[in-house]
Amino acid sequence: MINITLPDGAVRQYESGVTALDIARSISEGLARKVLAAKVNGEVWDATRPITGDATLKLVTWDDSEGKSTFWHSSAHLMAEAVESMFPGVKFWVGPPLDNGFYYDMDLGDRKMSDEDLQVLEKKMNELAKKNSAYIRKEIPKAEAIGYFTEKGDEYKLDLLQNLEDGKITFYSQGNFTDLCRGPHIPNTSFIKAIKLTNIAGAYWKGDEKNKQLTRVYGITFPNQKELDEYLLMLEEAKKRDHRKLGKELSIFTMDDEVGQGLVLWMPNGTIIIEELEKLAKETEAAAGYKRVVTPHIAKESLYLTSGHLPYYKESMYPPMELDGTKYYLKAMNCPHHHKIFAAEHKSYKDLPLRLAEYGTCYRYEQSGELFGLMRVRCLHMNDAHIYCTKEQFAEEFKAVNEMYLKYFKIFGVDKFVMRLSLHDPAKLGQKYVDEPELWKETEEMVRAVLIDTGTPFVEVQDEAAFYGPKIDVQIWSIIGREFTLATNQVDFAQGRRFKLEFTNKDNAPETPLIIHRAPLGTHERFIGFLLEHYAGKFPVWLAPLQAKILPISDKFIPYCNEVRAKLVKAGVRVEIDERSEKIGKKIREAELSRVPYMLVVGEKEMNESMLSVRRQGKGDTGMQPVLEFINMIVDEIEERKG
Repeated sequence: MINITLPDGAVRQYESGVTALDIARSISEGLARKVLAAKVNGEVWDATRPITGDATLKLVTWDDSEGKSTFWHSSAHLMAEAVESMFPGVKFWVGPPLDNGFYYDMDLGDRKMSDEDLQVLEKKMNELAKKNSAYIRKEIPKAEAIGYFTEKGDEYKLDLLQNLEDGKITFYSQGNFTDLCRGPHIPNTSFIKAIKLTNIAGAYWKGDEKNKQLTRVYGITFPNQKELDEYLLMLEEAKKRDHRKLGKELSIFTMDDEVGQGLVLWMPNGTIIIEELEKLAKETEAAAGYKRVVTPHIAKESLYLTSGHLPYYKESMYPPMELDGTKYYLKAMNCPHHHKIFAAEHKSYKDLPLRLAEYGTCYRYEQSGELFGLMRVRCLHMNDAHIYCTKEQFAEEFKAVNEMYLKYFKIFGVDKFVMRLSLHDPAKLGQKYVDEPELWKETEEMVRAVLIDTGTPFVEVQDEAAFYGPKIDVQIWSIIGREFTLATNQVDFAQGRRFKLEFTNKDNAPETPLIIHRAPLGTHERFIGFLLEHYAGKFPVWLAPLQAKILPISDKFIPYCNEVRAKLVKAGVRVEIDERSEKIGKKIREAELSRVPYMLVVGEKEMNESMLSVRRQGKGDTGMQPVLEFINMIVDEIEERKG
């Protein structure tokens, strides 16, 4: 018999070889019908995989992120089976789950897939799902796996096999489809009730534009039709709010191939938003005791060797440039530069905590296939800061950073968020992570304790920490429910020693500070992309590039409009006059479409009585107001940063 410990601490005994699905059935048939996978000793397994020793067990359902991931990965295999039936001889590369849905990259040879093919594929997938085919896991010797794909002439899977360790290779089969896969998968295809294939795209093999372009098919599935219908409605709304579409319509940003992929050109309207966000950050940070610094865009190779970034991060950095025998890299992160500023002058414990802030420009070489509007770029402007503190100060400093996040969430109307506590993987010490097991344990517990003590909602994920310490990734949801990774809050126990950073403690002895890396507003690029979608381009007044537009009914009222504009400009309001000889209805419609918060209509009565007819974006006519009264109202709205 083996002991199975459930999440509530209860221990049950079962015969060796029992599966998570068997255990679910022993609790209730209703529960068993919901189980998609299981966490066995913290690792996600197939619910049908035998458990042969004592273990902790968590049954995974659709309500768990691991459940959705397993469901969508299994759906990618179902899609591959359907594709194989339509395109015999197709070769598959990878088919991972995404945050919403899945994709599969495939080589169709000289054939093309059309949007009409997607509809046929959906029908085939539904047909296959109803066959109730089990997902069967089989461990395969490497030689046998190589032989299988050599016989099929599949260079893509053979390439994957090169880096896999013999004894850890598994095949998964369902119906007539077999694939190289580490899993896990749902018990059988009948769980998949609602299917939508959403898009066909091109994707270079391994993300390298020098390689062959494969066909990438995206899709999403659900355990019932209602959830799919709700998702498709959200998707339609998301299309209207797509930051790339809105960014172009509202003249926020542009990109140009001659400048380079992933390099954003901020237009005047976008630059205003940037300046307002920086103003907010600078005010907030000044009140919290931060000191501002400015650092170069490049540095010598030796700086990034000292920090440890080059061994761990080189693939994401631009290649070096060489001058006078010295290699220089474009800055991919600000922290090494800030460490040098800390080290420039002697510090004592009385100087700590020291908080250094910078809206630093960084350059990261994202693969071309991963670039996406403002969300994944190669040049980014980061709301960065580094806090140097003692261990005793850590909890208060970390808590203060989290409180800063909460302040920003309130300003921008973010109601749903969660902190992802990203931990290391002990098996990867010395490879992906600094080899300091005791420090990892200590700092992870320190972060966890702050989150628990402050009642901050968080989830834990393994193997996503920074190489130098645990971190929090801040996940937020826009007003229509789309999830974004906004920013990060990281603990660093390694770089202080690498840079020989020291302060003199109360005992007059040298001590290395703890370092907190934080970026509450993330980058301009990602955050403005989020805000465009969150507000659907209808920014609050304080953030809107143009805050008011004066709309004269005819040319004879333009002199009065100029007087009003001068008063608004003097009060700090961004305002324009629409002087075109167009009908007032057209002027109003176009101002509404350009998302101007306030439209000020001026005619005979308004001019004679020193008034304005005020229209509010999305609300229509709000009545007439004296000019001074309107100015006081809009200035108050701007200064208070009302949403």
